[in-house]
Amino acid sequence: MFGRNKKRKIEEESLESILKEVDKESNVRVLNGFKKHLMTGLLVAFALYVFWMTLLGNPPEQVRRASFLGALIFIGFLLYPMNRKDARKENVIPWYDWVLSILGAAPFFYYVIFFEEIVGKAVNISPLEVYMAILGVLLLAELCRRVVGFPILVVAAGFILYAFSQGHSVRRIAHQLFYTTDGILGTPLGVAATFIVLFIILGSFLEKTGIGTFFVDMANSIAGGASGGPAKVAVISSALEGMYSGSSVANTVGSGSVTIPIMKNTGYKSEFAAAVEAAASTGGQIMPPIMGAAAFLMAEMTGIPYATIAVTAILPALLYFSGIFMMIHLEAKKLGLKGLPKESIPNFFKLLLKKGYLFLPIVTLVVLMGEGRTPAYSAIYAILTAIVVSMFHKDTRLTPASFIDALAGGSRNTMGVAIACAIAGIIVGMVTLTGLGQDLLNGLLVVAGTSKFLALFLTMVSCIILGMGVPTTANYVIMATITAPIVVSMGVPVLAAHMFVFYFGIVADITPPVALAAYAGSAIAKSDPFKTGIQATRLAITAFIIPYIFVYNPQMLFIETNALEVISITITSLLGVFGLSAAMEGFIKTDLKVFERLLMAGAGLLLIDPNLVTDTLGILVIGGILFHQLRGTDKEKKAVREAVS
Repeated sequence: MFGRNKKRKIEEESLESILKEVDKESNVRVLNGFKKHLMTGLLVAFALYVFWMTLLGNPPEQVRRASFLGALIFIGFLLYPMNRKDARKENVIPWYDWVLSILGAAPFFYYVIFFEEIVGKAVNISPLEVYMAILGVLLLAELCRRVVGFPILVVAAGFILYAFSQGHSVRRIAHQLFYTTDGILGTPLGVAATFIVLFIILGSFLEKTGIGTFFVDMANSIAGGASGGPAKVAVISSALEGMYSGSSVANTVGSGSVTIPIMKNTGYKSEFAAAVEAAASTGGQIMPPIMGAAAFLMAEMTGIPYATIAVTAILPALLYFSGIFMMIHLEAKKLGLKGLPKESIPNFFKLLLKKGYLFLPIVTLVVLMGEGRTPAYSAIYAILTAIVVSMFHKDTRLTPASFIDALAGGSRNTMGVAIACAIAGIIVGMVTLTGLGQDLLNGLLVVAGTSKFLALFLTMVSCIILGMGVPTTANYVIMATITAPIVVSMGVPVLAAHMFVFYFGIVADITPPVALAAYAGSAIAKSDPFKTGIQATRLAITAFIIPYIFVYNPQMLFIETNALEVISITITSLLGVFGLSAAMEGFIKTDLKVFERLLMAGAGLLLIDPNLVTDTLGILVIGGILFHQLRGTDKEKKAVREAVS
């Protein structure tokens, strides 16, 4: 028993080390004793402040956002070390981080205290207020470096430098960034302070009820016994966890710690096992109803109701996960892999009867938001539901300690998202101030000329580059601000344009050379990170194709369509994904020849495009190759039987 406990502790420490290496947000100080209790108290107080502000508080929006960010900055400098050397010092908060904590929060609370006076001055802020703004921006940037990393800072710094190059004064830039709702305190932070923080706290409570383990068990009961079952389990469980997880990296490490070793034991190569988990976890960010919290930002920035966005995201997400699932299946068949032993697979109905109640908070959330309730209202009731349903069984029951841990964990997990949203506000502010968005649009159209496809391709490349190493919510804000207007200018519906740029921003997590999710998976699988990234990109091939399809044919997003067309589009698109999957794997019943793979790829693309002519051609080609494969297999079996007899 002691040996098993020691081994489990080593494994947990190893996973924690991987998370800290890949996911900056997980690199928190190790505290104990009084300092641990102090930090827990601060985090719980912040969560309670959020509930109070949502339910009872009614301050001006700038005051709400400034106090929210000021409190996070105060906690952030105490929680996140300056560097790895500091991180190795257990139970130590250096004196300079106490100073930075106070100095970083001071400008935001200065704004809260003197709000009415500052607003009355408009752009004519005093030198003291300029210095306060500069101090606030610089220390926000330092905390972002610690919590999120450099990539988003580099982008934000580039936009500020561009504003200076256009002749804008320090006072004008300081006012735009710090004292308006077009900068740091803009829409992204507003959504984080109003909606996203509550959904992150909900996710923390769901984790405490053991819903992650339940999802893995559910996936096991559904697909564990199939060919290559563990990989299919990874896809299903990651899709389910994507309903409340806002980080593809954390999702990869969390579920990958279970699924990747089992996949390797089943017979999958290390790179493939890690790639499956990375691709599936990244797909969790496009999975409705929450979409890594980006769905709420999208509703705010486009003016389109949340329920509409959640519904339109269903088919693309279904096709994404179907593509991965089909490639896994074909890979398993090609390698002759089996599923898990029957005795290790839980019974689906028994599991559902025993723990199905854990779905109730998510059901509550979806029903309330479907009825038109606000995201904040729906999230609070979902949290209350999670607390109530946890009491149904002793294994899931929340104790006072786990309740406090859930509140503290939710506040801690808010840090990276909120800081990233604040930095994303810098980009929005500078684009608004300089009109850079229009300049970028004009430049891209000059390069692309009259080719809509080339303009979309260049936009895709820009999204992947800008999305590298950036959390989901901030990722979407950057895409919505810089690249979505470019796509809209081509005559694409607003929702299709925003979904296009969001998809390509998200796949940066598995696209080399950065590919943080693939890197996290490779650390667990002990595989080559670059090869893992290539494999993950191959598995996620539909994510690189589907956005083009719904730009050219918005019916895929259920725009201007009817129920019959939706059913037709769903069936033909799934057939198309099968064609692409077979082409990528080079196998159906037997190995595909090169020309057959090319034909299957072409037919797959034709079927994903919802059009009668393309659908007919695609079905004929895929049907012909399937018939040829099945016929060839039958001949081989007959020859074997004759040889044996």
